[in-house]
Amino acid sequence: MNSQKTNMSSVEQKQTYTQWAKEHYNRQYESWMPWFEDQFMYYFTKDNKASYTTKEQLGKTKVTGVKQVDKLQDGVHNVVGGQLGQDGLLQPVGDVLSREGMNRVERKGKDDKGGYLPSSIPGLGSK
Repeated sequence: MNSQKTNMSSVEQKQTYTQWAKEHYNRQYESWMPWFEDQFMYYFTKDNKASYTTKEQLGKTKVTGVKQVDKLQDGVHNVVGGQLGQDGLLQPVGDVLSREGMNRVERKGKDDKGGYLPSSIPGLGSK
């Protein structure tokens, strides 16, 4: 009976190459994609994830169908969202929201090092 348990558990633990590759790919994607998105936004736009999301959500709140009013609303939305982006008054807040908020959501609560607690605080980081 004991040998059956050993054989059964060793069969269950073996992974095919495809399973291993899929698992490895998902782990790398989870780790690198938020960083890649941040770099892309930094170099090709004036936004971070917080400012981009703010502009996008405010863009959905247009009140009228009047062209001039919509243009005014777009300008206000860009000003508000732009304050969270590069060179905005609230850029530090936008950067923290992007890094510790949105990126962690994309990584299922983990930071870029794979831990759940902030690694920048001594004694709390993952080991």
